[in-house]
Order: sequence, then structure tokens, then C-alpha cells
Amino acid sequence: MTDDSFRIAELLLADMKCSHVLMTLALEASGGTNPELIRAMSGLALGMGQGLNCGALSGGCCVLGLLAGRGGETEMEDPRFMELLEEYSGWFLATTTERHGGPNCADIMRFDPALKVKVCPALVGDCWDKIKEILERHDIDIANPPRARTEEEIAP
Repeated sequence: MTDDSFRIAELLLADMKCSHVLMTLALEASGGTNPELIRAMSGLALGMGQGLNCGALSGGCCVLGLLAGRGGETEMEDPRFMELLEEYSGWFLATTTERHGGPNCADIMRFDPALKVKVCPALVGDCWDKIKEILERHDIDIANPPRARTEEEIAP
């Protein structure tokens, strides 16, 4: 087991959901904390409470948004952002469809606590590894993400 695997297991044992875990890992990698953001990730848990998209999918997309998305009315998203999302979401869809029949929480864990314990830690670990791989391939340092630029800085 890697250090990340131990941390993932620790967070899941603390009853944090997939989306909480991925965002916590991202914040810890950058040396930060943000309880409000972690709390907001609760809305993604268990497929938004209905078994819809897995929190590891939506939470992973939020991690990418935290690192490369838009932060306000005048701030611009990183020009690579949509490519990051497409790559992560496409990988997640293909992987979970092959392994579990689909990307939804209901497909993956079927609301079975025993299956959740068996499947979710490995899936969250795979998602975290994929997020780090995508960021590395696009030269984005999770510990020091690019500074967002404003429209005024971009305008000629």
C-alpha cells in the first residue's frame, strides 16, 4: 500500500465519502485545508443521494476545478480545464462501465455496504492516481497550481 492508499483508507474509515476524500487529498497535497469546501462536497455523496454519478467522478471533477477552474466573475479558467475534465470523465466512464456496468453510484456499489467496503477504496485510489497523472501530463503541479488570471491580464 502507498501512503495515499493508507490516507484514503483512513478517510473512508472516518466515514468520509468519495468526494470528500478526493478533495481532502487535493487540499492536503497543496498544504491547505478548507472545511467549507469539504462540507460542500457532501452534496455529491452517494450519487447526490440518489445513486446518480459516483462521488469519485463528480468529486474528481471538482478537484480539477479547484486547480484549474474559474474562481469568480473576473477570473478566467485555465485554458486546459475542459481537456482535463474530458480526460478524467472519459477515463472514469470507460473504467467503471467495464468494471461495474456504469458510472453511477448505484452501478458501482448498489447501495450494498459490504460491496462499498470492497469496491470504493480501490476506485477512489485509482481516481486519485488518474487525477495526479492527468495533472502531471498537463504540467500542473498540485502542490503549486497555476495562478488564475483575470480578464484584464489576458486582454491585449
